[in-house]
Amino acid sequence: MTTPPLAPLRPAATVIVLRPVPEAPFEVLLVRRSDQVAFMAGAHVFPGGRVDDTDLAEPAEACDGLDTLGRCVDLAPHEEARYRVAAIRELLEEAGVLLARGPHGMAETATAAAVRASLPSHSSFVAHLAAQELRVALDAVMPFAHWVTPEIEIRRFDTRFLLARLPEGQTASHDAGETTALDWLTPPEALARCVLGEIKLPPPTWTTLTRLARFASIDDAWQWASCTPIVRVQPVFARHEGTTAVMLPGDPAYPLPPGCEPLDVTRFELVEGGGWRPVRG
Repeated sequence: MTTPPLAPLRPAATVIVLRPVPEAPFEVLLVRRSDQVAFMAGAHVFPGGRVDDTDLAEPAEACDGLDTLGRCVDLAPHEEARYRVAAIRELLEEAGVLLARGPHGMAETATAAAVRASLPSHSSFVAHLAAQELRVALDAVMPFAHWVTPEIEIRRFDTRFLLARLPEGQTASHDAGETTALDWLTPPEALARCVLGEIKLPPPTWTTLTRLARFASIDDAWQWASCTPIVRVQPVFARHEGTTAVMLPGDPAYPLPPGCEPLDVTRFELVEGGGWRPVRG
């Protein structure tokens, strides 16, 4: 029997947005994907999407932070810049948050809303900002993780997770298209709600939240992201006694690759309704 060809990998970027709160180190922004979309329907995820051909860091004078590129050692600087531009664009489209600076500093909510409403299709995001005297803040996102969709999937993405802080003076709002809700939750709250079956968290989102739960502040999370090696993680599917499971590095059947920090949970089982249940121990 001929093995079917693997689905091509599409570059994608997603943004882990944090904001400080008095009663906890921080909250993280999650959006609920529509039940009608083809990928991760109904799941709570970080805002993000595909990297477009027009996601170029050009013109250079409209980009802050070109000197901060180089965290992704497997990418040339101009390639990493494309992921950062895509992350910032997708964050604006899906959550209404704009990581860009104008003459008086970081953009505020009114500016973000105006830019969001005027975004043209299939044209340069950076050039669109430049026309409005704004500079994309590439230094406002920090590469955090690298996840690749399992080979068995028919839609596959090569996704860079990037960390960001919610700019002062901005509020988030979901797009009411691909997403149907928006929540600010502490990492422990999000994980607890998933265990109770109140929300669905895909394994990459769960794993990221467990990592975030270790940090005492946004500054701590940013420092970790700025200096910790990023290891490519590609989950592996397996079936056993009628159960579908996905395995991550560190599982007995999936050795931990060099440089990868041990994960709290390395196996998830598919449950009725399309969610994933973490398997502990």
